[in-house]
Amino acid sequence: MKGLLPLAVLAIAVLSPTQALAAEIHELPGAAMSLWWGLPFAGLLLSIATGPLLFPHLWEHHYGKIAAAWAALAVLPLAVAFGLASAGEAVLHTLLTEYMSFIILLFALYTISGGILLAGNIHGTPLTNAGLLLVGALLASVIGTTGASMILIRPMLRANDNRPFNAHVVIFFIFLVSNIGGSLTPLGDPPLFVGFLRGVDFFWTTANLWRETLFTGGLVLIVFLALDILLHRREGGMPKIKDPTPDTKVRLRGLANLPLLAGVIGAILLSASWKPGVGISILGVSLELQNLVRDAIILALAFLSLKVSYKSHRQANGFTWGPIAEVAKLFAGIFVCIVPVIAILRAGHDGALAPLVTLVTSADGQPNNLAYFWLTGALSSFLDNAPTYLVFFELAGGDARHLMTEAASTLAAISAGAVFMGANTYIGNAPNFMVFAIARHRGFKMPSFFGYMVWSGAVLIPTFLIAGFLFFR
Repeated sequence: MKGLLPLAVLAIAVLSPTQALAAEIHELPGAAMSLWWGLPFAGLLLSIATGPLLFPHLWEHHYGKIAAAWAALAVLPLAVAFGLASAGEAVLHTLLTEYMSFIILLFALYTISGGILLAGNIHGTPLTNAGLLLVGALLASVIGTTGASMILIRPMLRANDNRPFNAHVVIFFIFLVSNIGGSLTPLGDPPLFVGFLRGVDFFWTTANLWRETLFTGGLVLIVFLALDILLHRREGGMPKIKDPTPDTKVRLRGLANLPLLAGVIGAILLSASWKPGVGISILGVSLELQNLVRDAIILALAFLSLKVSYKSHRQANGFTWGPIAEVAKLFAGIFVCIVPVIAILRAGHDGALAPLVTLVTSADGQPNNLAYFWLTGALSSFLDNAPTYLVFFELAGGDARHLMTEAASTLAAISAGAVFMGANTYIGNAPNFMVFAIARHRGFKMPSFFGYMVWSGAVLIPTFLIAGFLFFR
């Protein structure tokens, strides 16, 4: 009976509906915080960047502990400086309202898509690769960048696993499928879904970002095709590598998972349209009922996928829990460590990052759309792009009606920056790191954190410079 008491208390806390938070809300005083509070976040990023390169064995076995240590270095000073209540509320709010939904969705998409097998294999010629990238980019706005990435990354790896030069294929896959392709609907990428929840019409992004997406994605695809043709020709004079996955007829298996993917999309749409106005308090953090229902449905669909999928399909996909476990642990640390950074950003002109904030306003008081594009994008490259989008959404006024009409170009700049520039680093968007982890587990020699940034700097930054000049100046 004693063992049931804590469960009963927790059940009462979870199941007691409230219309608003009963507990006092404690917020971190971002205006009083210096940039030193960002050191744990910078340290975690540096660990992710250098760990696999400088101490790979230690990193492979202890990356979770390293992330937890940086998170502790972020939380404990907050508790000492601002009190346990403020620090605890801020961290718990982030974990319960952002991280949990974030990782549940990723877990479900990873699990369900892992049961869908594009059986057989095709040869990774430049045209074939370009076709797969195009299909993946289009699919990303329908089932999300994570869903599209998880379904297509393994066929892409199999198609190119006998090529001496193949890391670039994965890099451009991250550019196009895991990021740029998800810019046309709120289902495509979390920042756009945040905007949808804030009142932005579902098809607003489709109508207002298709030109930017077509130009940016098309230019990146052309660069890939030219590079892949060049490397493919170089490979012609090199010793042949035995293909570990010979070409065979392509067939789609695991069709029972397709309605489960549709169910995930339906659950997301349900949470956006159904507003019962009921909050549920957990340790002082208010969680909206529709979001809890959404997450419960998504989790149920993920576990149902494990039941209805053939193990042989998952084995053929090379499905393991390693990549999602790595993402879950590292992003838990990231979400905790960015708490003080986001607090400083939310302080706006009164915070330590005020010089950056002032850049988004022109001398005449009008929004500087080019600055919105680049600042949202630059921060989305290293911070989680959903809260970064929200910060600049609020800086632009926070009124969805105004932003969709008179300030449509500003909202387009914020949206494009958050989605497109998530491709600049491995941690700019969750699918990036998952694709990286899967490719590395399959034996692809992927570049390091900084090595990847050399690629993004050479390909994406010039593309974004041109796109910014054309659409946002």
